Amino acid sequence: MDLSDLRIFTAVVREGGVTRAAEKLNRVQSNVTTRIRQLEENLGVDLFLREGKRLHLAPAGQLLLSYADRLLTLADEARASIRDPHPRGLFRLGAMESTAAVRLPGAINQYSRLYPEVTLELRIGNPVVLSGAILAGELDAALVSEPIADAPFEKMLAFEEEPVIVSAAGHPPVGRKGGFPATMIAFEHGCPHRKRLENWYARHGEMPERVVELGSYHAMLGCVVAGMGIALLPRSVLTTFPESKRLTVHRLPAGENRSKTVLIWRKGANSPNIAALREILSRPGRSKA
Repeated sequence: MDLSDLRIFTAVVREGGVTRAAEKLNRVQSNVTTRIRQLEENLGVDLFLREGKRLHLAPAGQLLLSYADRLLTLADEARASIRDPHPRGLFRLGAMESTAAVRLPGAINQYSRLYPEVTLELRIGNPVVLSGAILAGELDAALVSEPIADAPFEKMLAFEEEPVIVSAAGHPPVGRKGGFPATMIAFEHGCPHRKRLENWYARHGEMPERVVELGSYHAMLGCVVAGMGIALLPRSVLTTFPESKRLTVHRLPAGENRSKTVLIWRKGANSPNIAALREILSRPGRSKA
């Protein structure tokens, strides 16, 4: 069945015959008759009882009529929703943990107040996982740290961060002016902050002896406070850590001390839900570290 067959069928029922249905639908009578016959053949049942040129709805036709009305109503609603530029429906958003914890709460609160017809789902992950989920159709958009491939995505700047290295309070300088701690505390592979710290070691011809992988920034910072090693993370995350006074912050040199978080979505797949989030993120003050 297709929707046009159902529209013809319901018109014949409502108008009481083929002639008036054809006039209402602006079709020739033979076309309406043929389409009804084809629908009956497709379903394998008679939808009408025929007495000469008069048609009476058969039991099967009565049953189909209730389904046809619902299907056509849903189709009309779907068409109206698709054409409506107002955000609505399910919005599947991905974000890195640091972004979700520090940067997103205010923006998402505002989004939810402005667009109550949107149901927001949030998935946490690293840029590799989140970008793959967009391409697989599992997410609509995501907030990830640069660099990110240009070819499959459209993107906009959302936030700028200052990445810093943190150690336990009282720790001497790190790098050329100090030393290179043996233990690095980080997320799993794919985390851009882990990659940045690995590159920091490599630029100085060093490498950590041990990498401790953890699943949250607060767990990482707890290990740093305990003196287990160093970590690299956005400085903004420290505002959410109650024991930050027990940390020493080591700033990176110019050229290494900025990172960009971008909102990405698949090329050609912009939507009212994404456009609404873009508008909120582009407001003055949102992109500052």
